Amino acid sequence: MTRVFDLPNSLLKRAEELALEDGVSLDVWVTSALAQKIGAVETAAAFFQRRSAGAGKGLSSYLDLIPDNPPMPGDELPRS
Repeated sequence: MTRVFDLPNSLLKRAEELALEDGVSLDVWVTSALAQKIGAVETAAAFFQRRSAGAGKGLSSYLDLIPDNPPMPGDELPRS
């Protein structure tokens, strides 16, 4: 069987053990694990997007209070 990813042997061995415990092939187990991770990341992204909606409304009034001074020595942005 040709593997697409070069996984550490310890990780591959544990994944094979878990797939065996679940009664599925390694391919099915890895596909399920990837789908779960993708779902969690997409859910987290949607959560943070919802939470941040409108968060800047009150913030801008505070930012307007900050004086427009040049950066202190050492705090300049890099040129590159």
